[in-house]
Amino acid sequence: MKTRPSIYATSLSAFINLVWVYAVYAVCRIAYGLENWSVLGGNFFSDGMWDIWKGGFLFDTSAILYTNSLYMVLMLLPLHLKEWKGWQKVAKCVFVSVNALAICMNLADAVYFKYTGRRTTATIFSEFSNEGNLGNVFGVELLNHWYLVLLAIVLIVGLSRLYVMPKEVVKIKSWVKYYLVQVLALALFVPLCIGGMRGGITKAVRPITISNANQYVDRPEDAALVLNTPFSLIRTIGKNVFVIPDYFQEDQLATLYSPVHQLATDSVMPKKKNVVVMIVESFGSEYIGALNDYAGYTPFLDSLISQSLTWEYSFGNGRKSIDGMPSVLSSIPMFVEPFFLTPASVNDVGGIARELNKEGYYSAFFHGAENGSMGFQAFARTTGFQDYFGRTEYNQDKRFKGDEDFDGTWAIWDEPFMQYYALTMSEFKEPFVSAIFTASSHHPYVVPEAYKDIYPEEELVIHKCVRYTDHALKRFFETASKQPWFENTIFVLTADHTNLSAVPEYQTSLGGFSVPIVFFDPSGEMPRGTREGIAQQIDIMPTILGYLGYERPFVAFGCDLFHTPAEDTWVVNYLNGIYQYVKGDYLVQFDGKDVKAVYRFKEDKLLEHNLVNQVDCTEWVDELKAIIQSYMYRMNNNQLVM
Repeated sequence: MKTRPSIYATSLSAFINLVWVYAVYAVCRIAYGLENWSVLGGNFFSDGMWDIWKGGFLFDTSAILYTNSLYMVLMLLPLHLKEWKGWQKVAKCVFVSVNALAICMNLADAVYFKYTGRRTTATIFSEFSNEGNLGNVFGVELLNHWYLVLLAIVLIVGLSRLYVMPKEVVKIKSWVKYYLVQVLALALFVPLCIGGMRGGITKAVRPITISNANQYVDRPEDAALVLNTPFSLIRTIGKNVFVIPDYFQEDQLATLYSPVHQLATDSVMPKKKNVVVMIVESFGSEYIGALNDYAGYTPFLDSLISQSLTWEYSFGNGRKSIDGMPSVLSSIPMFVEPFFLTPASVNDVGGIARELNKEGYYSAFFHGAENGSMGFQAFARTTGFQDYFGRTEYNQDKRFKGDEDFDGTWAIWDEPFMQYYALTMSEFKEPFVSAIFTASSHHPYVVPEAYKDIYPEEELVIHKCVRYTDHALKRFFETASKQPWFENTIFVLTADHTNLSAVPEYQTSLGGFSVPIVFFDPSGEMPRGTREGIAQQIDIMPTILGYLGYERPFVAFGCDLFHTPAEDTWVVNYLNGIYQYVKGDYLVQFDGKDVKAVYRFKEDKLLEHNLVNQVDCTEWVDELKAIIQSYMYRMNNNQLVM
């Protein structure tokens, strides 16, 4: 005897299928942690494991309901269709397709985390919008992470095979009951769906955002394990990232912090030195022997540092290349999202080039990638660089081999492009300010054929690239030292961000921002050695302008390291909804409302001992709040230049 289709079959099968999606998200979270074991893996066995999974369930619910709402409506609509099987096939197709995409997002982002320290947001689409080589990059990563590809296939096939298909409702006899059940299920689903998307059902609950993940973890980097990538993408599409907090009244704010700089006219004799800023791809402090108690991978840079000026501690203000350029050249840190991927990028933007142009300097920016890549050309022009020299200009220079020197993925190899940089500057009228953004110490971590045996594989795949770029720097300075402008030039060398890490202290939420900041003056007029205090990328612009005796007022969010006492130097950066403020011996982590952690970072290098209830950090928090409020106000009101 055949059984009749249940009037509950459609509703039950729909909700059972959602349970399978929750299971898939859980597997992806485990894979995410395992792929990034050195940073996140320990969480699976920590006391906070339950909090991570509890928070993960909340964010998974939001993402699952966002992505599966269409499927649920298709399933719960009280329809009596003769084409029932076709309708169900469409619903299944929607279900499998949408969740397959979510699986791929989560697993792909597990690989990207090691470069950014956070879940990917919607700005990723703008970040790589001008790149034509992503197919090659993705192809390499698919091969390198074949096990994640295999896992994705297994999960997608599993969702399809385990999918519960309801029996045909056309055979149901009690249509009144069927319609009643479907209407009630849909009526129940709609408010639950809205509540799940928001992260709660009460009026007091605001829609959850990325920063809410921090309430379930002790370290900001662990927030990535609580979140999922579909949620991070959905929640950041079209959002205003620069919300102005109301911490202080305007007069009080001015007493705590102002990004407006103006040098006292009698404090420094004006100088007309050239300025060369070198932003070296991925050259984190971890790789540099002179900044550590081990040999490192940069023998030339070590020797240069011995003749240069550095600080006890130095940090970046972002974790991506598109964060480094505004920080270094315009003294704009990365808060919430990369600056020039936000609406504020259309503001009038200052920078070291724009300011020195006012003093008669010629300015030029160099980047060996395809012109327009990463938006660097647009940003360089916006901030006052008069000329741009990229792959196009390099190929037109008959002194070099053109595209024979292309690395096949991103840009011209560092060694020939730095030679081009050194020789081209000899054609500039002095004084000039120039900047170069290198490219070779980057994924997919290859070196020119001629150096493959010279720089073999080491502990990390990037190490051979670091050695190659260090060699390129050596060759650059050899050539530059023979040029007529060399002795009258200040060189500033830093990294755009950190990269792969093998040393635990560089894998913390603060260590992940550790980059070198090196000032080299061949004439010897600038002091040398290691100075007390803390330096950050956004200090470079005001420090250089201060050293040159620049007298006009300008906006820079960092400080002039030559005119700021060591005890007053500070660093600020942002990671996964947490602002990090470093001053003196302490690191303060602040989520915009509450202090989450306080560490004595100099002695507690792994940030294991949270002193939040033992140290009075009111003064530091007020300073940080003032920086945040001033930043957000100026972004929203187009006040980045004087």
